[in-house]
Amino acid sequence: MVDFFLNDEQRQIQQLANQFATKEVKPRSAHHDETGEFPRDICAKAWELGLMNTHIPEEYGGMGLGSFEGCLIAEEIASGCTGIGTAMEANNLAEAPVILAGTEEQKKKFLVPMTEELKFAAYCVTEPGAGSDVAGVKTTAKKIGDEYILNGQKMWITNAGVADWYYVLAATDASAGHRGMSAFLVQRDSEGISVGAKEKNMGQRASDTRGVTFEDVKVPANNLLGKEGDGFKISMQAFDHTRPLVASAAVGLARSAMEHALKYSLERHAFGQPIFNNQAISFMLADMAKDIDAARMLCWRSAWLIDQGVRNSKEAAMAKAFAADTAMRVATDAVQIFGGYGYSHEYPVEKLMRDAKIFQIYEGTSQIQRVIISKQIAAELKMSS
Repeated sequence: MVDFFLNDEQRQIQQLANQFATKEVKPRSAHHDETGEFPRDICAKAWELGLMNTHIPEEYGGMGLGSFEGCLIAEEIASGCTGIGTAMEANNLAEAPVILAGTEEQKKKFLVPMTEELKFAAYCVTEPGAGSDVAGVKTTAKKIGDEYILNGQKMWITNAGVADWYYVLAATDASAGHRGMSAFLVQRDSEGISVGAKEKNMGQRASDTRGVTFEDVKVPANNLLGKEGDGFKISMQAFDHTRPLVASAAVGLARSAMEHALKYSLERHAFGQPIFNNQAISFMLADMAKDIDAARMLCWRSAWLIDQGVRNSKEAAMAKAFAADTAMRVATDAVQIFGGYGYSHEYPVEKLMRDAKIFQIYEGTSQIQRVIISKQIAAELKMSS
């Protein structure tokens, strides 16, 4: 049986996140966009309320929530500010590989402290010359005795400057392509790590985005996740869990943009009537509403599948691509509805349009999502024939 009703616990989680976004996130959104200041105090309040690190299993001090509940939280927080939301959500991506592939010792060492006090972690995969092409990663890890020596540079790493530890993808066998990639958990205070200046990004300026350089960094061999060569697989499996959340954040942004545009269209008069009465405007808003709803359903399905233990790579890619494209289109149309005011920094839709663009880029571009989808549907056809 299929239904679309949230249970009592899910409704409570959604309401808590909505209230937090309304009271704590939205009022500070403009300030953090202007200054680029990291929202540590907001994150501290979110951590206290249990709105961060929600997927850490109960046996390691977490709430053990599924991806579906994560989607509910992500949408609400993002409706307040996606930059602040990204600062809060980045931990989930770094933690996912540990939850999926970590040993008991690794989970206790890296996950438990996240539930005992406010800490941050970062997912270090992207490099200056290796974004979508993960197999092009140049960072290397060479085993010497009971340690690995890590060398390389990562780029555009969310929470890099505030992280207490990093999830790092590196080549242990460069000749084997993606099959030679291995995953490591690296403490931030390890000697040889240097963090670059905060990037001055178009949008989501509250997010701490920087480069990270590893120079002869010694990593204990027991900080290897899985075995050598498992890194690419672990990294991609993590995305199956987190892409529904990122897609839901895009839905939250789109929802906010539509709400602003709808309110404005009913208040703004031209030719003696609200501009909403013009079919050109009302149809734009109708398209916003239907696409936001469709995007949310894709997010919920992809999250529900992974929570049931069913592979969701195709569905997560569909949710990510559709929601990201929807967020960009809705935010752009919201600016259009506001007209000249929409192009002004004084009105909220200008920020939303800037913030929206990154959803089509990070955690896999919209083009890469289409590659994943096309490969999956071709494989399904072959299996059925």
